[in-house]
Amino acid sequence: MDRRTVLTSGVALAAGGLAMPVVASAQRDNPGATPQAAATPVGPSAVYSTGVPVSRIHDLTHVLSPDFPVFAGDDPMEIEQIVTIEENGYSKYWLSLDEHTGTHMDAPAHFIPGGVTADKIDPSVFFAPLCVIDISERAANDPDAEVTDGDIAEWEAIHGTIPDRAFVAMYSGWESRLSDPASYVNLDADGVQHYPGWSAQAVAFLTGERTVVGIGVDTLSLDPGPSTDFMAHVNALQAGLYGLENLANLGSVPPVGTMIVVGGPKHVNATGGPARVYAVEFGQ
Repeated sequence: MDRRTVLTSGVALAAGGLAMPVVASAQRDNPGATPQAAATPVGPSAVYSTGVPVSRIHDLTHVLSPDFPVFAGDDPMEIEQIVTIEENGYSKYWLSLDEHTGTHMDAPAHFIPGGVTADKIDPSVFFAPLCVIDISERAANDPDAEVTDGDIAEWEAIHGTIPDRAFVAMYSGWESRLSDPASYVNLDADGVQHYPGWSAQAVAFLTGERTVVGIGVDTLSLDPGPSTDFMAHVNALQAGLYGLENLANLGSVPPVGTMIVVGGPKHVNATGGPARVYAVEFGQ
């Protein structure tokens, strides 16, 4: 059984029996930080229930800190040490942060009245085939580059139809700007942000013509920086998908053949929250 067979024949096999999408009912009802190491080799003992070994794990999560750039107008994370080993025998910190900081999840409730909150998302969608659409060459010359339905068609012409229950991520190479947080937000003289994202049309195609569980970006927002109507967000979240923003190391991940694993937030009424995200490769 090859990697694509494992992923496309059902994430249930590789994820211990999880088969129903978190948002299937919602779809029917239509209701600078330092990046982690790109990939971690895994020993031969790491085997999923299919008997197919895990060969590599890619950490798609940036280190979260007060220096990580935030959406224009938002407050950065704050960290305060409140107990020390020297004085108290143990150490801990007080964290203050916007839910939508660093590598994080957007739940449907982030934009959609009555939408599912992150704490109530069915965890089966946190294990999914991962498809990576690379627009980095275009984004290098156009900070407002978008993933279009043409990009999806080109990807599928090479790699085949996007699998059912897949997660689709945009790779733009934008994380190279994290050493200069201002260039990551990329405000112009009028205070408008400029960075790549999903076009509303491409998201409408995925929600209407494909069955996916979520979309992601390696930038601050699912929408391109200049967007004022946030229709990529609306189209995705209204259809019951979830989003992941500020993903790391997507350039190291194959365009097809891996599984995304998401540790989603679970505080009450969460519109989103910091997430720990991995891409898992299978094979000898």
